[in-house]
Amino acid sequence: MKAIVRWAGDAKFELESETGHTIIADGPADMGGKNLGPRPMELVLMGAGACSSIDVVHILKKARQDVTGCVCELQAQRVDDVPAVFESIHLHFVVTGHNLRENQVKRAVELSAEKYCSASIMLARGGVKISHGYEIREA
Repeated sequence: MKAIVRWAGDAKFELESETGHTIIADGPADMGGKNLGPRPMELVLMGAGACSSIDVVHILKKARQDVTGCVCELQAQRVDDVPAVFESIHLHFVVTGHNLRENQVKRAVELSAEKYCSASIMLARGGVKISHGYEIREA
């Protein structure tokens, strides 16, 4: 996997993925940032949520569950020191669908957490306390 990060002035950077997708990241105001994009640690947090969400939806579809929506709400705490790494992250999944079976949703979240989500597993191995929760809503 490859990526390119290009400085675009002040604390703004253009991030380009190997697949050709670009996003803007910006630093805090005290470093010249102008709130033109997410901060890098926000991208890490969102990446973990996206990685796990892809797993959850994929696992539910393989289990023939009629999933119509999946929202991952993330809460993170960072240490009050430099570097301000994540101390803990909680991923809460709101899964919507028709007649979803709770045991299947629970299993999908657990499999993502324990086996498939490269991002959150990598963070956990680095000492971040990762927790998960879920709720099911009928579509």
